[in-house]
Parts: sequence; C-alpha cells; structure tokens
Amino acid sequence: MSTSRQKPEGPLRKGWTTGACATAAVAAAYQALLSGDFPNPVTITLPRGEEPSFDLVRMELIEGQATTSITKDAGDDPDITHGAEIVVTVALDKNASGITFHAGPGVGTVTRPGLALDVGEPAINPAPRSMIEGVIVDLSRTYNAEKPGVAITISIPGGEALAEKTMNGRLGILGGLSVLGTTGVVIPYSCSSWIHSIHRGVDVGLAAGLRHMAAATGSTSEAAVQKILGLPDWALIDMGDFAGGLLKYLRKHPIERLTIAGGVGKLTKLAQGAMDLHSSRSRVDMAGLAGMLASLGADADTVAKAEAANTAGEVLEMAQTQSLALGDLIARQTREAAMATLSGDTDVDVMVFDRKGEQVGESGNGNG
Repeated sequence: MSTSRQKPEGPLRKGWTTGACATAAVAAAYQALLSGDFPNPVTITLPRGEEPSFDLVRMELIEGQATTSITKDAGDDPDITHGAEIVVTVALDKNASGITFHAGPGVGTVTRPGLALDVGEPAINPAPRSMIEGVIVDLSRTYNAEKPGVAITISIPGGEALAEKTMNGRLGILGGLSVLGTTGVVIPYSCSSWIHSIHRGVDVGLAAGLRHMAAATGSTSEAAVQKILGLPDWALIDMGDFAGGLLKYLRKHPIERLTIAGGVGKLTKLAQGAMDLHSSRSRVDMAGLAGMLASLGADADTVAKAEAANTAGEVLEMAQTQSLALGDLIARQTREAAMATLSGDTDVDVMVFDRKGEQVGESGNGNG
C-alpha cells in the first residue's frame, strides 16, 4: 500500500490524487485540441475549491488527438503512485457523441461486480470521471466548441507492476492501477486509500454472494487463516490497523460471518477497545493483560512480571509456559469488542497467531 519513503519531520505537505492529475492532463489536452496551444502549467479547480497548477511532461498534438502527461506529486504521503507519470490521450470523433473513458497500459479494468463501476469498465472512479467531464464541458463553453464525441484514454507507465502492491487484484481490478480521488487532494498519512480498499473489498465480497470473509491485521495471519479456512483471495480483507474502518462499515453492510485474524499484540488492543491498532495511536494496556492472566489462575509473581513486560508476546509466552489459555481469552474478548461495534447481523469468530503463523488462540463463534 505504501512506498519506503520515511515520514518527514515537521508539517506535512499535501499532494494531488491520480484523478486530479488525470483531470489536469485532460484539461490541457482538450484545450490544445480547441486552441492549438497547450497551457503549461495547467490549472484546474478541485471540488473543494483548491486551484492547483501542474507542469506538463508530454505535449503531443496531431489532427483530432492530443496527448499530455503529468508526474504525480503525492506530497509527503507514502503513496505508491508518487512520481508516476499519468498519461492522457484525448481524441475527437465527429461521428460520435458524449464522453467515453478507456484504460490504457497500466490502468486496470473492472472484472467483478460490487464496485461503483460496471464489469468491463476501466478503473477510473466516478469522482475523477465527474471532474474530467466538468473540464470538458467548461472548455467547450469557453471556446464555443461543438460537442463531438470525446474519447479519453488514461495510461500509467509501470502501473501494472505497481498494482501488485495494492488490493486491486483482490478486488477484481486487473491489468493496472485505479484512477482515484474524491476531493483531488492527498492528505499525508490519512490512510484513506487503505480504508477505501477495505470498504470496496467488502462490497465485492457481498456482490459475489460470499457468506464468510476473513480480515487480517497482517500478511502472516492472513496466510495462516486462509490456509485453515480455505477461503478464496476475494474473501480476504487486508484490515491492517483499521479494525474500526472495517467494523463500522460492516455495521451498515453486514455479511453473515466474519473471521478476524491477527497477532497477539494487535488483537489484545482490539480486545481492550482500540479500533485503530497502529503502534503510534494505541498501546496494549499491560496491567489489563496481566489481569487477564490472573483470571486464568497465574500466580502473583507471574502476574507481576506480565505487568512489567514490554510486549503482549512476552506475556503470551509466560502463559504458554504454565499452560494457560491466554490466546483463547484474548480471542474471546476480541470477539466481544467486535460484536459490540457491529449491528448483530454479522457473527464473528477470532483466531490469534504468533509471529511464525502458528495458531495460539481462538474464540469460537458464540454457539458453544
């Protein structure tokens, strides 16, 4: 989901979404078709009123067709598409009408139902389409142009390889990246794209008629739970740290059964009520975890050591040494926390795994 760029010190710089870059490139290309000249830089107005300017990389004009490109600047956000070239070709067709969108190399195509786009459509989301359609209409009025058909093709060189680092394949978006962006602005480290992918993963699963999905906090627990349950890839949700983002969405869009899988540390935080499991935004309550150990019959010395421990993993090892089922207790309390957030239409079971992917706890589904 992200690059290896490190979070800088001080105030963070906002960036521009792929959709904003594509919109600006379309504006420049269409204006060149109408006037013969490329505006460089090109300025657009975003839905919330921002007016960013973009420098053009490519400027190619032939009869009835113009190609432009913009290098995406995601600001200080660790966006995998930061630095990618967003290439747009706008072609006029006097024998057609309306605006059509096409996926060039590096832009994916929708192959599964459940998303906001029909199967077979290029993965250019509704908000960027609306922004692009807006600049076409505005420029047509400015230049008093006729309204021929306008075919817009968006490409992202290297996009297919970049898409392997996203959830697109799991969502049924094949062949490349999605052109995203509701507001046009990238807020650094907001993780909105990750939460968006979690929601779309639920949508795709529901549209596919799945009754059972699994959400994992990391790749180790995801691989382990998939092996145990035998679920297909599109039944898996890469929840990461965003338990709240998943559970609140499922409250409004329930599925029959959800399995939550994760390591002992993150699931302990969820069991203790945290909905954002990132280390910078929530911590394990070690006194509370020690109390759980005490409830299982641990002696006072072990409980004291548990309270002073650095990690939940250390406490789990103490429990295992005394054959105390701490993993099961964490799983049961995680299930209770999740069920309290859901509407009651989704049943939950929880599996806890260690760093090696070995299962160390399970909750059951509440039926026995």
